[in-house]
Amino acid sequence: MKRFTTRMLVSMALLSALEVVLARFIVPMPNPTMRFSIEAVPIVLAGYLFGPVPGMIVGFVGDFVGTLFSGYGYNPLFAVPPVLTGLCAGLLRHIVVKKASFLRILLSFLPAVVLGSVLWQSYWLSFIYGTRSFGGFLAMRSVQFAVTTMVNTAVIFGLFKTKVFESLRLWPPISPKAEGPDGHAVSAPH
Repeated sequence: MKRFTTRMLVSMALLSALEVVLARFIVPMPNPTMRFSIEAVPIVLAGYLFGPVPGMIVGFVGDFVGTLFSGYGYNPLFAVPPVLTGLCAGLLRHIVVKKASFLRILLSFLPAVVLGSVLWQSYWLSFIYGTRSFGGFLAMRSVQFAVTTMVNTAVIFGLFKTKVFESLRLWPPISPKAEGPDGHAVSAPH
C-alpha cells in the first residue's frame, strides 16, 4: 500500500480547500438542484497526481466540508459523484500520463460524470424532491454536465499546457517503488 507523504497530505488538503471554494463560492446556481462550477478540477487533479484513493479522499472531504457552508446539510448520497470523480481520475490517469490531450482528459472525466453526476444524482434528486420526474432531472443535469465537463476539461488541459505540475515535480506521477519517503523520485543505486 502506498504511504501518504507529508507533501501528498498537504497537497490533498489544499486541493480539498480549493474544491470547497470552487463548489460553494464561485458558482452560478440557476436553481437549488443545478449549479455550474469547476469544482471537479481539484478532485481530478488529486486523482491524476496521487492516485485513486487520494482522489476519492479529496472528493469526499471537499464535499463534506462544503456542506458546512451550504444551507442544505450533509447527505452521504450526494458524496458519491465527487468520490467517483476522484476514483476515476486516479484509475484512468494512465491515459493522461501518456499524453495530456484535451480528448484524453475528457475521456477520463466521462465515467464519473455519466454514472455519478448525471445518473446517480438525477435519481436521488428526483426521489428526494419528488417534484420532477427522473427524466426531467436527467435531461436538465445532462445539459448542465455537458457544459461543466467541457469547461473542467479545458481548465485542466490549460493547466497541463502551462507545465505547472512538472515544475512542482508532481507530474508525471512516479510509481511507489521509485518513490522515497519524501514523495520524490529515488534513483537506483549504481
